[in-house]
Amino acid sequence: MDYNINFPNLGIFLNHVGKNIMIGNFAIAYYGIAIALGLVLGLLVAVKRAKTTGQKPDDYVDLVILGMIFGVIGARIYYVIFSWDMYKDDLLSIFNLRQGGLAIYGGIIAGVITVLVVTRIKKMNFGQACDTVAMSVPIGQIIGRWGNFFNREAFGAYTNGLFAMELPVSAVRQNEITAEMWANTVVRDGITYISVHPTFLYESLWNCGVLLVVFLLRNRTKFYGELFLIYVAGYSLGRFFIETLRTDQLLIPGTAIPVSMVVAAVGFIGSLVWIFLGRRHAKASIGDR
Repeated sequence: MDYNINFPNLGIFLNHVGKNIMIGNFAIAYYGIAIALGLVLGLLVAVKRAKTTGQKPDDYVDLVILGMIFGVIGARIYYVIFSWDMYKDDLLSIFNLRQGGLAIYGGIIAGVITVLVVTRIKKMNFGQACDTVAMSVPIGQIIGRWGNFFNREAFGAYTNGLFAMELPVSAVRQNEITAEMWANTVVRDGITYISVHPTFLYESLWNCGVLLVVFLLRNRTKFYGELFLIYVAGYSLGRFFIETLRTDQLLIPGTAIPVSMVVAAVGFIGSLVWIFLGRRHAKASIGDR
């Protein structure tokens, strides 16, 4: 496999981007490192937010760690369900996360369920807990998306625009190379490249904007849960349009409809309606929490 990744129109040529680092004879995937780093930073932010709002930080250590564990499980289950043809003949490969294959919406759904269960057990306010981790989730996504960069996955259709990313044909799944990509391959130093949209980068940058909005509105909400709904609405809006560029879309079985676009549309509209109704019925601002 060739390890080069290029951004030719930006003048960036990376000659050796590995997928893992070796510690002795043990390989640690950059994909996993990115997820772990996102978890740690997200946890630190949640703990600080809990302190600021007079909650118990230890509750959020448990909540974030459990949310991450079950979130990864949910993300994998979601991905496998909508990519069953890739796993039906090799069921053990379902447990191989080193090559990627996580769907963020599955992670969010599983994470929310986990928060609901944990808050019930600890007798915490579910909406307040969601708000407390509302900045942690996009932080995890901003960093975690770079795991897709190292795995050469979650890229978009052919482009020769400013941010075009060149990936060696030998380094990507062949079924994700479209006819248009094949028709516009580039050969550099004997290596054949496809030129694609770096959708992982688009989503990472979009989430930076979502994080900024959530941060600025953190003390201006009218009801518990509103801040998290703002995150959901913001993320869903960006994901809907970014998904149109992807070549590895997960489809609703028996259709050509990308499931992530449907979930994004429902998430965006549902969150806005919930925010509208919640603010309408809120008796007063809960102020600085």
